[in-house]
Amino acid sequence: MPSTPSGTTPCARLPRHALVPAAFSLALDLWGVRRDGSVWRDEVVTYDMARRSLPDLWTALGNADAVHGLYYLFMHALFRVFRGADPLLVLRLPSVLATAAAAAGLALLGHRLAGPRAGLLAGLAFSVLPPVQRYAQEGRSYAVVCALLVWATYLLVRATGRRTPGAWTAYGTVLLAACWLHEFAVLAVPAHLAALPRPAHRPALRVALVVCAGLAPLAALSTRQSDQVSWIGGPGAGALLGFAAVSALALACAVPLRHGPLPRLALPLTVLPGLTLILLTPLKPLYVDRYVLYGHAGTALLIGAALERLGRTRTLAVATAVLALLPVTLQLRTPQSRTDDATAISRAMSGAHAEGVLYLPSRRRVWSLLDPAPDSARRPRDLALDRGPAASGTLYGTEVPAPVIRARMLATERIVTVADPAGQPLDRTPQEEVKRHVLAESFVPTRVRQVQGALITEYTRAPSGARRTARQATDGPQPPEDTRRHIQRRN
Repeated sequence: MPSTPSGTTPCARLPRHALVPAAFSLALDLWGVRRDGSVWRDEVVTYDMARRSLPDLWTALGNADAVHGLYYLFMHALFRVFRGADPLLVLRLPSVLATAAAAAGLALLGHRLAGPRAGLLAGLAFSVLPPVQRYAQEGRSYAVVCALLVWATYLLVRATGRRTPGAWTAYGTVLLAACWLHEFAVLAVPAHLAALPRPAHRPALRVALVVCAGLAPLAALSTRQSDQVSWIGGPGAGALLGFAAVSALALACAVPLRHGPLPRLALPLTVLPGLTLILLTPLKPLYVDRYVLYGHAGTALLIGAALERLGRTRTLAVATAVLALLPVTLQLRTPQSRTDDATAISRAMSGAHAEGVLYLPSRRRVWSLLDPAPDSARRPRDLALDRGPAASGTLYGTEVPAPVIRARMLATERIVTVADPAGQPLDRTPQEEVKRHVLAESFVPTRVRQVQGALITEYTRAPSGARRTARQATDGPQPPEDTRRHIQRRN
């Protein structure tokens, strides 16, 4: 893998090419970073875990989500340092800064492989890619992992030119840090190896083995926590189409570049990590596009190099792309851009007239974790809860046995349920089935509200003559249309 091409500017001028994409990324991602105060459920998990005490956090990581453990520890320290600051900014600022650092790293990497203008355009292209914009404004680890992978790739290119132990050590250290933050970062290693010239294979393989050995304890622990990814199904048509579209774009950009060092590195980085997870689907479905967000670094490198070759039509192409992406850019800064909005759900819950609350399924209790010290006098009692998340060392708390849930429900006159929208798969645990059964058999819905990503239904005890059959009880929460008809019949 050759180093800087002939005709490029001296190393002393490299920061200039890196600062422009970094500044652009920073400005873009700070714009609308609060999303009107909305927080979606994955961010709530980060917020809750980061604010637990270190003993509670350590206990929880032994039971669940160890793959994000280092990130939670980092965020725990950050919340301690910036105590009293806006929690949404503390939650999301690491991702904003990491994306800016990734844009700068791509500018340096593109400069080294294809020239200063290609590097500059790669950094700018990376910043505006919709998946990058999304995770630049989320309190999760994916943007940080992406930044570390970009810089590890840059250090790899430097190591192949210098061939000194220190250069390879730097590459391995940054790569291992990325893998500790999320173990699927290791899928970048085959892409790195595919790009190397033959003389660099031996030291690169040694580094890869050391990284894999350092990752092994975390991988072993996360394997025992496989329930954390049990929700992942096989990639749907939309996911496969998205992956195919990105791969086709990368290939189209790579073809005119022929066999230079940049496409040899960028094309495998774009395709191989995601393709590996897709091919593993028959054994274990694991493909989620954000797990391999760093693949878009390869896409950006190819886009930057392709734009650099367009000459005078470059400005028109860039302007057209920016205008085409503007609606997506605006939409990503709204609460509706995420699966749900825990802030809106919590606000809607505060207006519910109920003595007890049920979460359907239990993992939707995550929506209640934004307030670390909920006012028990104001909030309805959680009828299924045994021990809370921190006390039980879990993400969502533990629930009492099904007969206890039934008894608590039948001793309550008014219940509010916070559930997935109609049409979602139903959990078949005894606790979830008894919730649905008792609601259908002994309660009547009186008020239904659709909130971003959730269905909030208020129930009252039904008169004995108005109870529904046990057959209906297995159907789960009814869609809003069915519920409204039931309410009309009751009235």
